[in-house]
Amino acid sequence: MIDVESSIVIDRPIGEVFDFVADQTNAPRWQNGLEQVRRITEGPPGVGTKHVVVRQFLGRKLDVINEYAQFEPNAEITFAAASGPSRFEVTYRTEETAEGTRLSCHMRMEQKGLFALADRVVAASLRRDFAANLRNLKALLETRTK
Repeated sequence: MIDVESSIVIDRPIGEVFDFVADQTNAPRWQNGLEQVRRITEGPPGVGTKHVVVRQFLGRKLDVINEYAQFEPNAEITFAAASGPSRFEVTYRTEETAEGTRLSCHMRMEQKGLFALADRVVAASLRRDFAANLRNLKALLETRTK
C-alpha cells in the first residue's frame, strides 16, 4: 500500500484555489506527466463526476477513469479510480490561512500483482511529483491575472 501526502500555501483566495483544482481539466497545466484529462459527465464538478485521465508514469502510459466520491465546495474533493491497473484514492483539502489557502493532497494506492513489488519506488516517485506539482500550481495561480 502506498500512502503519500504533501501540502503548500498558495497566496490566492480559497474559492479560486478550490475551483481550479476541482476542475480536473486544468490538471495538465500543473501536473507533470499528465497528457490529457477529459470530463465524461455533464454539468459542473460534483459527486459522481467522471474523467478520463491519460498520464505518463515511470515510462508507462496509463489511461484511467476516475470518479469524484466526495465534493464539498471550498473544503474537500476526493476521487477514486473507476478503472485502471491500480486502485487509488486522492483527496485535495483546502483551508484558509493568513497567507492565503493551504492545499493538501493525500493519495492512497494499492497496486496489483507484480506492480506491488515496486511500491517503494513508486512511492518515492509520487512524493517528488506531488511536491513539484504543488509548486507548479502555486506558481500558476499566484501569477495569473483575473
